[in-house]
Amino acid sequence: MRIMGLDVGSRTVGIAVSDPMGWTAQGVEIIRINEDEENFGFDRLKELVAEYEVTKFVVGLPKNMNNSIGPRAEASMRYGDQIKELFGLPVEYQDERLTTVQAERMLVEQANTSRAKRKKVIDKLAAVMILQNYLDRNSSSLF
Repeated sequence: MRIMGLDVGSRTVGIAVSDPMGWTAQGVEIIRINEDEENFGFDRLKELVAEYEVTKFVVGLPKNMNNSIGPRAEASMRYGDQIKELFGLPVEYQDERLTTVQAERMLVEQANTSRAKRKKVIDKLAAVMILQNYLDRNSSSLF
């Protein structure tokens, strides 16, 4: 039983999963999507859900700094609605304000990673941060 964290963007979805005990989040991969062509990466997501025996999704919710819901947050919620219907699993949302900024700062400061390399892993790291924040916040009542 694992929880899958998703950082949903317009071109990619960062994927992270919890360990079986629900204590830590690990990055898995980044799925390329195309909102304009309605390609949301569900085939690959289905494979990962089966492989990791996922029982719940946590989708990052990129609220505006004033706590309002903008177009990106609405897109994330639509994605969450679609995976809830497709997989029949619960979907929860985790406020993800600044997680991508934090992830990029972490890569720059700690790994001194080039811009090109950061771009390849930033969404996966953001998914890890979204899921880890969720796990930390809900550690007593996860499963």
